[in-house]
Amino acid sequence: MLEEVDRWLTRRSWSAADRPLDRLTAAKRGAKVSVVLPALNEEATVGAIVATIRRELMDTLPVPLVDELVVIDSGSTDRTAEAAAAAGARVVHRDDILPRIPAVPGKGEVLWRSLLVTGGDIVCFVDADLREFSADFVSGIVGPLLTEPDVQFVKAMYDRPLGEAAGQGGRVTELVARPLLNLHWPQLAGFVQPLGGEYAVRRSLLEQLPFPVGYGVELGLLVDALHTVGLDALAQVDVGSRKHRHQDGLALGRMAAAIYRTAQLRLSRGQLVRPSLTQFERGAEGFVPRTYTVDTEERPPMRSVGEYAEHRAA
Repeated sequence: MLEEVDRWLTRRSWSAADRPLDRLTAAKRGAKVSVVLPALNEEATVGAIVATIRRELMDTLPVPLVDELVVIDSGSTDRTAEAAAAAGARVVHRDDILPRIPAVPGKGEVLWRSLLVTGGDIVCFVDADLREFSADFVSGIVGPLLTEPDVQFVKAMYDRPLGEAAGQGGRVTELVARPLLNLHWPQLAGFVQPLGGEYAVRRSLLEQLPFPVGYGVELGLLVDALHTVGLDALAQVDVGSRKHRHQDGLALGRMAAAIYRTAQLRLSRGQLVRPSLTQFERGAEGFVPRTYTVDTEERPPMRSVGEYAEHRAA
């Protein structure tokens, strides 16, 4: 590990317990915090997450830590929107945001569009499939942005059990993202969960960054943030354990391809020769090849979008 990273780990890695809620609310000083949950068919979990945030970080505090709680529905066919609204979130459909630009499928697309329908100085992203959700996932990663003026981007770190096996989740992280980061961006080797979906960022930084539209968004934002503001402006906070719905092996393969493509684009700023991935599934007649397009599109920095400037000026 680079000496710079070793020093960073001692200066920029914390526990959620290091900053109690009363300290955080006292440190807000007028700053506004928005929490965004991107959601696609998460009826089973999104309501409990929203309810916990409202109960512990909004409705029962003299000074709310969270000022705005928004669920962006990216085309759910179940009752995700109804569950989120009933629990107290404002629900916005992806396709209703910036209709001038047709939406494409992908998590990064939803996160990018969320900047147009939120107003917080700090934007906190939380995945909507978490089980046994703790408010520490929000307060932990928002905390350093309220108490450390030089910090601009904070990732959550946690254990990721796979079934009953502790620490066996995060397979794409260990097989793809961590090797890529260690080899090509060794300054980021200290991040425990570089692909984690829970992170808080100052809006002033987010609006400068391009957003990969799909699974590569977390790696892309992290790498681009490093290049934009430097390692010392990045941090991570231990929030315990993360339990969620795991993807099957084929889905993980597609995720890995998108992440590799995101890394390759940042290394060369070129295009993949063949931006597709062929996988095999066993059918009645044997193995059947299925080819999927790898996400090759990125959305530009939000500050370059005319509607965003108008929205912020309003």
